[in-house]
Amino acid sequence: MMQTSTRIIGIDPGLRRTGWGVIDVSGNRLAFVACGTVTSDGDDDLAKRLVDLHDGLMAVIEGYHPDEAAVEETFVNVNPTATLKLGQARGVAMLVPARAGLQVAEYAPNAVKKAIVGAGHAEKGQIHHMVKVLLPKATFQGNDAADALAIAICHAHHRESAEARLKRVVP
Repeated sequence: MMQTSTRIIGIDPGLRRTGWGVIDVSGNRLAFVACGTVTSDGDDDLAKRLVDLHDGLMAVIEGYHPDEAAVEETFVNVNPTATLKLGQARGVAMLVPARAGLQVAEYAPNAVKKAIVGAGHAEKGQIHHMVKVLLPKATFQGNDAADALAIAICHAHHRESAEARLKRVVP
């Protein structure tokens, strides 16, 4: 019996840099496909920056045709203005795959860390090391793309239980 593969895009939203990572999942096997970062110019107004993120993520989804998407939940920080702007970037990160017809799962940062490292308060270095262990062919430059791959891996680990929950909720 041939097992089908599911392509997952993980998205780590940010207004300046939004990381993305694409993996293929077949059973419990993970395979690196691609990753990168969509950027916006900090000198542009907010609307232009959100358009840049939208267009960049659209290009990634059109280029890699994922089946499912996972987005990291917003981390609330001390600065309410920064949190609000991050929330707007996260809205774009959720809108783009949803408009492409993908189900979008959301994961708290601690859930991602726990799925990758086994502890909810892991350091970035530990997460990046485990991403390389789980996806040996992965090449990423910068934290955003590595974090996006971690989000995709987290979703790969949780998607069966998420599907079961959806089947119970949706008639």
